[in-house]
Amino acid sequence: MTGSGHPRVTQADHDRAAELARQAGEVLLTLRKRIGDDLTADQARDQGDKSSHELLAAAITELFPDDGLLSEEGKDSSERLGRERVWIVDPLDGTREFGEPGRDDWAVHVALSVAHEAVVGAVALPARSLVLSTCNPPSAPARPSVDEELRVVVSRTRPPQSAERLSELLGARMVPMGSAGAKAMAVVLGDADIYFHAGGQYEWDSAAPVAVAASAGLHVSRTDGSPLRYNQANPWLPDLLICRKDLAERVLDGLAQVLA
Repeated sequence: MTGSGHPRVTQADHDRAAELARQAGEVLLTLRKRIGDDLTADQARDQGDKSSHELLAAAITELFPDDGLLSEEGKDSSERLGRERVWIVDPLDGTREFGEPGRDDWAVHVALSVAHEAVVGAVALPARSLVLSTCNPPSAPARPSVDEELRVVVSRTRPPQSAERLSELLGARMVPMGSAGAKAMAVVLGDADIYFHAGGQYEWDSAAPVAVAASAGLHVSRTDGSPLRYNQANPWLPDLLICRKDLAERVLDGLAQVLA
């Protein structure tokens, strides 16, 4: 999924997505260092959401004046529905974890949807000094040995019963983690094998992670195997699956059982 792979996408789109995610991450790291000095954790969270959104929205509006924008922290407008290219951003994914110094499972998401498909994406993990993006697609994680235990990444605060049931069905263990972006990138990095979410998300929660995961050669879909569609009138996107392609059929069969 590179700039040459879609007629409405250039390499510059991939490059800028990665750079904007990195810049927003630096702003957030600077704010986070002030927790306990002149900012409480909640103040840092609020300022982080606001500052990151303002940086991303201003840059995207200037760089891509003909594109639409959907941000978790911005006011939505139906105007984006008439645009083929729409940037979808989550300025601070994992606000809870951001406010807990020492945790690194929070992220910045910058994605570009073209004709309802997330084709450009960057996920910054600022506390790990990482930006994973379609600019330079990550290598697909190595396939573990047949006797190696599968790992299902789940919410660290509220793992759903469906995750427990799927893990039991697959003989997998659950790996608790914070933000959606951190969970998805755990699969991209080979630190987990399966990430699914069936409790409801918004487009900004998954657009950038999905673009990056797809560029790394992973399976991405709804939990029933259908395609993920972006820039919809209602940005609510109920479910998501990211996993290695060799596991996709097995996982989808398992999800059909546990989510029935």
